[in-house]
Amino acid sequence: MEGQARTPEGDQMQFMVFTIEAAARKLGISSSELVERLERQNLIEDRLIRFYDTLHTQSVDYVADDIIETLLNYEADENQ
Repeated sequence: MEGQARTPEGDQMQFMVFTIEAAARKLGISSSELVERLERQNLIEDRLIRFYDTLHTQSVDYVADDIIETLLNYEADENQ
């Protein structure tokens, strides 16, 4: 985004994209499939956005692992 000022919203969006792409690679699925699964559990809003201030200080690998673990736990609870 050459010539444009950074914004908090832009930083947050970039963080979410990096995290989702990294988590999708770890799971061996497409980013769009992961987004659908995260949206079904409302984890984009409830995890990535709500806890952005804390999560963005961690490594991408750590956050990807965290969102994967959270997603799998939510999906397991849903299937019980």
